[in-house]
Amino acid sequence: MFAPNLSVMNRKAISGEIVLAVTSPVWGCMAMSSFTKQKSNLHLLLTNSDQATAHGGQVLVDALCRRFGLWKRIHQTPSLDPRKRTGAGFSPVANAAQLLFTLTSGGASLADAERLGQDRVLMHLLGLVKGADQTTLGQWLRAQTKESVMDLHRINAEFVDWASQQAKPGRWLHAGEAEVFFDDTEIEVEGHKFEGARINYEGNRALSWQTLWYGPWLLDGILDGAGDVSEHLGVLIEEHQPRWQERPSYFYADSGSSAGKYINRIEQAGFTRWSVSYNKWTDKLDRFAAELPESQWSALPPADQRQEQYAWVKHQPGECQQAQRFAVARWKNDGDLMWRYAYVVGKAADTGSPQGVFERHRLKGAKEQGFSEVLSGLDLHHPPCQDLIANQAFYALAMLAYNLLITLKLLDLPEEAQTWRIRTTIRYLLTVPVSVSRHARYEVARICIPAGWLRWWRLFVDQWVPKRKPGRPTVEEVDSA
Repeated sequence: MFAPNLSVMNRKAISGEIVLAVTSPVWGCMAMSSFTKQKSNLHLLLTNSDQATAHGGQVLVDALCRRFGLWKRIHQTPSLDPRKRTGAGFSPVANAAQLLFTLTSGGASLADAERLGQDRVLMHLLGLVKGADQTTLGQWLRAQTKESVMDLHRINAEFVDWASQQAKPGRWLHAGEAEVFFDDTEIEVEGHKFEGARINYEGNRALSWQTLWYGPWLLDGILDGAGDVSEHLGVLIEEHQPRWQERPSYFYADSGSSAGKYINRIEQAGFTRWSVSYNKWTDKLDRFAAELPESQWSALPPADQRQEQYAWVKHQPGECQQAQRFAVARWKNDGDLMWRYAYVVGKAADTGSPQGVFERHRLKGAKEQGFSEVLSGLDLHHPPCQDLIANQAFYALAMLAYNLLITLKLLDLPEEAQTWRIRTTIRYLLTVPVSVSRHARYEVARICIPAGWLRWWRLFVDQWVPKRKPGRPTVEEVDSA
């Protein structure tokens, strides 16, 4: 038989603290595993958090923003400041910084931003006097204009340009090519008061968010009530075309961009190579593929591999300015009498094969996962406001927040961390405790670093976090490098 000791819990008030002393039970006459679950014998000390925060890793995000000069750029953008009295209230830099730090710490709403603003230690750590409440933040977002939203997109694109120049080419280029990707998603909303929302093909009220990616970065996006999933494709690639014209590039899109008018625009965009899924209007293609002689098809692979064959087919879809070359794959599932076909239209290398086109185009799946990570990692499934302009401003800041996290990984994290997802970065790098202590003439923030990361943190802080200089601190109009 075994008899556990009773756990003992003591409570005593010591200057507002609660101390819980818990002792582990001692088990007798019982075989125990080497590793099992037991009560902890640690003493728990509960204190007020006015001298500590759990978001100490935000100093890394702040340092990256300062390296780029983000705060200065926002400060020098007058369209972002709707105040009539610029000497009162929260500046655009303060509001934008609070929303960016909220998104990069795992928050997703204006209520989360307000809670973050109540973290006085974090505000002090990041150079903010105080945080705005959600009403103030919502008023600032609703006061934005088309011009100011475009300015946020411009700043985001400038950040992508800077980050792509700073990052090692091997960390973001694929086979030496800059990958460009266009995709659309539906942001479903509840209620009839969301401006710009429409009924989508599933019968739900939704906003359309059409995005353009440059490598791993979210280069641009348009949030509105567009009914066509590729309505803004032409505008986006035309605006950003200079970014890839002078270098090897590859463009991906899904079948939503396979209409002739979109293929024409993609052809004119200056991509070195491109590919688009094509699963609409395939009757003629099916007939052409069925009529191909056997000699036109690639040889069957070994029996232990998927039994697919590949060939080229030429066809000029409606609205296309010229005939296009399609890569076609055919296969049979168990019990099939007829061939099944799949098509990809695009511009391949001169020596490329139809099989190579399919293999490269399948990499589009990784791009789609990146888009999914934006939506899930930053929890962007729910717009925070009912006004369209406010949501457009919020999603512009969300793009910038995502790019900050991606760039922090690409520029500064070691190779073993390059596979981290957004949530992993937030959880293991940015969510670290900080305590503040006051000395005679200054205050010290002590960051508790996870095991194995102390050397990395020291190198980063030494290189990128500004040091307090002797004498009186200089007064800056806005935080800068």
